[in-house]
Amino acid sequence: MPDSQRNAPPENPLRPQQVLFSLALVLLIVISAVSLWQQTRPEALEIHVIPPPPTFTPTPEPTPGPVTVYVSGAVREPQVLSMPPGSRVRDAIEAAGGALAGADLTLVNLADPLRDGMQVHLPRQAVPTPILATGDPRLRINQASAEELQGLPGVGPVLAGRIVEHRAAQGPFADLAALEEVAGIGPALLRQLESRLRFD
Repeated sequence: MPDSQRNAPPENPLRPQQVLFSLALVLLIVISAVSLWQQTRPEALEIHVIPPPPTFTPTPEPTPGPVTVYVSGAVREPQVLSMPPGSRVRDAIEAAGGALAGADLTLVNLADPLRDGMQVHLPRQAVPTPILATGDPRLRINQASAEELQGLPGVGPVLAGRIVEHRAAQGPFADLAALEEVAGIGPALLRQLESRLRFD
């Protein structure tokens, strides 16, 4: 054998223990790096979208329309009228040409609000008719004024006004029983009035 080969240092192959140790060391480094990365990475933010609360929208009220009324009685132009909302009885009378000279405005409420389908009747002033020279002391119920009606037993200013208003709205009284349609007149009062009234 030549001397050069005889004096060469022997090869030092890796032992299995060294290989396993190296693999374990590499695996430990990888595991440590992954663990460190998981600990230091930022957490994912979870975004919640909250919808705005519903807005309350009030239901609009309907706009009031015109009212239709019938104006009759002692006005210049009795007719059916269409009046704007919020109108009063006085407005309807003016729209019908105004009251006549013989109208009795005390028997209607001029400030009463108009309602659709309402009748505004303006009565005429009662014209007293003198008793004929027949000596009949009875009062003509269909022609007597409110002041004359107050001369009857049991009839005061309020009841006299009701009688005149009913007569103007419904027409003359046909008989004694027709007076029962007036509020405040009952059988007892009719017995007192029976001999004091005439219906011609």
